[in-house]
Amino acid sequence: MGDGYAQRPMRPPGSYKIASRSRAFDALLGPELRNERRAQRILDSLRSEILEGADGVRIRRIFSSPREVFRLEIEVPAMGYQRTTLLDRDALDELLATDDVRALVHERLRGS
Repeated sequence: MGDGYAQRPMRPPGSYKIASRSRAFDALLGPELRNERRAQRILDSLRSEILEGADGVRIRRIFSSPREVFRLEIEVPAMGYQRTTLLDRDALDELLATDDVRALVHERLRGS
């Protein structure tokens, strides 16, 4: 005790937080379903960031062959935050399928 170092607090076993209880069981699912659920969570997160205050949104096609790949940049200057995500054509189409997201993205793309 008198060695000059503070003792590390002990955590009781099992006291960690689970970020999402539904994701805790994803390991029991097949790989295709796990990938689908993960992609859907990413798209939901992107959608909410665009709708909740992204000031800058940029979409650029970075590959056209063998598969179209797009770079999506979302900027939130109030938080000093920029997010860059690579999406294929299907994922980008699904992200823009919602009318309010598509309108905001088109509006911000015209403004830049």
